[in-house]
Amino acid sequence: MANHASAAKRARQTEKVRMMNRTKKSAMRTAIKEVLSAVSNGDKEAAAVALKQAASLLDRAGRKRLIHPGQAGRRISRLNARVKGMS
Repeated sequence: MANHASAAKRARQTEKVRMMNRTKKSAMRTAIKEVLSAVSNGDKEAAAVALKQAASLLDRAGRKRLIHPGQAGRRISRLNARVKGMS
């Protein structure tokens, strides 16, 4: 338990941020899975729409340091390659 008011406040803030980050990371992973699912089903239009949403979430996560910015770029690049590789 916190011994100071400022430490108690910081603990409350940290918990809120942790829950927000957890939600955003989960949404990001779900968006990635939607792209991969559309690619495996061969639905190019759905894959393109899902890629746009996933890229947006990944970029935002990289900017906010939820994940490393380089990792965000790498994931977007690899998803893009899969969507473009569809015939």
